[in-house]
Amino acid sequence: MIPGILTADVIKRIATVQGQLGGIIKMIKKGDDLDKVLIQFKAATQGLHNAHHLLLDDVFRKKLALELAKAMEACPGNCQDVDEIEQLREQFPTLSPDELTDKIKKFNDINKRLEKKNKKKDK
Repeated sequence: MIPGILTADVIKRIATVQGQLGGIIKMIKKGDDLDKVLIQFKAATQGLHNAHHLLLDDVFRKKLALELAKAMEACPGNCQDVDEIEQLREQFPTLSPDELTDKIKKFNDINKRLEKKNKKKDK
């Protein structure tokens, strides 16, 4: 679920892009200078890109933080993944939105492995 304040911000950004696209359509119909149309295309593309990254960064960073905390709890310094967990803990604040999904997948795998290991210990 997307937090309310983020939802409003993303929707506002997308609505701005929607308005820019409407303007581009009008410019093309009027036969405006192609350089001006291209500038508007670039602005709309950048606006959509910014909204996309805002959403990815917030939602995926929170998901990764939860996965990281789960792994740290399941591996209190004595598992095969301890070095990788510590490395990500240090990198976490500087990860780009594009890196987040790969790290989430990696930690899903680590957490599954740790769950299996810990279940075997409990038996």
